[in-house]
Amino acid sequence: MKGLFITFEGIEGSGKTTQILDLAQSLKGVADVVLTREPGGSPFAEQVRSLILDPATPAHSPLSEALLFYAARADHIEKVIRPALVAGQWVISDRFSDSTRVYQVEAGGLPLDVFKAFELIVVKLTYPDLTFILDIPAEVGLSRATTRRLAQALSGEGADAYEKRELDYHMRLREGFLTVAKAEAHRCVVLDGTASEERIAAEVMAQVERRLMPPDGR
Repeated sequence: MKGLFITFEGIEGSGKTTQILDLAQSLKGVADVVLTREPGGSPFAEQVRSLILDPATPAHSPLSEALLFYAARADHIEKVIRPALVAGQWVISDRFSDSTRVYQVEAGGLPLDVFKAFELIVVKLTYPDLTFILDIPAEVGLSRATTRRLAQALSGEGADAYEKRELDYHMRLREGFLTVAKAEAHRCVVLDGTASEERIAAEVMAQVERRLMPPDGR
């Protein structure tokens, strides 16, 4: 039995991590779940993640940035995602290609045809079966990210290269995700990220059951 691939997308502070953990808990006893993230997910991709998110990394073009993301994604797919799916596991990822389209294309200026070419070369047929987009106002997301950042500061971590960008940039990201959701309505579900954790988690599980689980449970 082929596994299933679920992704969570949204701007900074949208609550993706919380909902991913809630869904994994809800799927206990139903599926063998693999949790992962992008950029990252494999040892090589995690090293690339550190370079991408480091605020000290020198300024570079959207194309250079996209190449880094796809280098990480190629390894992530080969080493983690595809083997898990072949083994019948459910893969739940914090971000995937939609984030590249939004951050590098919609907000960064990378030509869409370049993005599509990278997708054809690297992702091929390994597309998500279901994507949840947690939608929140940019100012709310940044406020949450700031709160998280203060907690991380106690352990020596700081804001990453994206969190440091201006509000207008994050507003463009939000619109970008909504654009993707509209274009990929068969796959994407937009949820109100300002709702309670419990309400969002219930809707996530309801959508998973309706879209991915056969009525007879097989």
